[in-house]
Amino acid sequence: MIDVNLKKELLAQVERLPSELQRRVVDFATGLAQSSPKGTPGKELLRFAGTIASADARAMTDAIESGCEQVDRDAW
Repeated sequence: MIDVNLKKELLAQVERLPSELQRRVVDFATGLAQSSPKGTPGKELLRFAGTIASADARAMTDAIESGCEQVDRDAW
């Protein structure tokens, strides 16, 4: 649900633009709305809780920590 004040401010700014820029704003907003992740509510994911063995979860955590967020200074 949109904030009424935000809606008024947005409309006021868009009204000041020439029509070709207004079209760009609409296209941009449409793209944002379409690209928003829908996701799955956590409630629906609870059935998976505890299904990964502790050792497997630890192995995944170790792999992420050792292989991610690493800077290869020679790659620059």
